[in-house]
Amino acid sequence: MSRTTIAAAALAAFLLPAAAHAVDTRDFDVRNAGELADLCAAKPTDAKGTAASNFCHGFTQAVVDMTFTQERKSGQPRSICFPKPVPKRSATLDEFVTWVRAQPERLKAPPSEAFLRFMGERFPCPK
Repeated sequence: MSRTTIAAAALAAFLLPAAAHAVDTRDFDVRNAGELADLCAAKPTDAKGTAASNFCHGFTQAVVDMTFTQERKSGQPRSICFPKPVPKRSATLDEFVTWVRAQPERLKAPPSEAFLRFMGERFPCPK
């Protein structure tokens, strides 16, 4: 992914909530993994469900894209390896929500660190 693509994804994740008139962007100030899991668990029928889901998808995609970019630039091996066929993003995010909520200490972890830890456990690379 190019920097432009990553920047566009990140910008979209922040602009989508702002574009919905009923959404207060303060609701998307994600400070920990529990808050990210709450956004990822939102249903379209929730008051801010679509905006929350869009934010979750954009945030997590940007985390993965930035990780892959940093690994490639530094020559590090991949920390996440997707199987073929790649699972649906929504199913993976549902698993993330369950994973975060399974252990209370995960709720307070930094959101991007928790998500990367989950992804590394869920999609480990062959050694």
